[in-house]
Amino acid sequence: MKTILITGASSGIGKTTAELFQSKGWNVVATMRNPGAGADLAQHESTLVTRLDVTDSDSTLDAVQEAVNRFGSIDVLLNNAGYGAYGPLEAFSMDRIERQFDTNVIGLMSVTKAVLPHMRAAKFGIIVNISSIGGKMTFPLGSLYHGSKFAVEGISEALHFELEPLGIKVKIVEPGMINTDFGGRSFDFEMGTELPDYQPAIEGMQKAMGHYAANSSSPDVVSNVIWSAVSDGSSKLRYRAGDDANVLLDARKKMDDDTFIGEMKKNMGW
Repeated sequence: MKTILITGASSGIGKTTAELFQSKGWNVVATMRNPGAGADLAQHESTLVTRLDVTDSDSTLDAVQEAVNRFGSIDVLLNNAGYGAYGPLEAFSMDRIERQFDTNVIGLMSVTKAVLPHMRAAKFGIIVNISSIGGKMTFPLGSLYHGSKFAVEGISEALHFELEPLGIKVKIVEPGMINTDFGGRSFDFEMGTELPDYQPAIEGMQKAMGHYAANSSSPDVVSNVIWSAVSDGSSKLRYRAGDDANVLLDARKKMDDDTFIGEMKKNMGW
């Protein structure tokens, strides 16, 4: 039996992926900041639910060691934990700016670094990093979120070169708008009400995001793409998830910067 370790497995993409891999007969290490949220996952005999906060390196090392002790190996790592911060850069405190990058970038690297010695010893492993269409294109007011996801793309592509000779594959999954709690507790939106100059941009962004959210995909769309990335036997680097991801990324690829920015302004009513 192979083993997958998933970060951010308490809900959304992480949870549906844990359930999918359970159904495929895998050992699942479902990690989350509050393990009590994974009680239903823990009922499955081949699943370990344990605490892992990607911003806490001690909890990361403990979770990885617990997984190896329980199942003997970690064959797949799914770096899924993350959230989105949107709003005017000027309105964010440095603490909130650092939290975005500590979670989405430094946390991903920390977990990967903790798992790599085990994969390197086995000369086998697959690392799947959840990026976003927001790692290949941007929306206004997303300097923090998009900056973090562009970083995930660069880190993953570099690691793809670095780890392939060691028998370790790196994959990137790029979801479009997904119907999860990304807009709730996994979304840090700063209205910047004390900065009226930005209010037209904020209102336009809220309007545009409402349109995209109405056409969002379910989390199992992403879970199925993750399964394909893990099981297809290829060295393919990037996988899109969701119809909107295909439409938007294809459009961005065809447009020069001026055209893309003009279309985005039009969608926002500018």
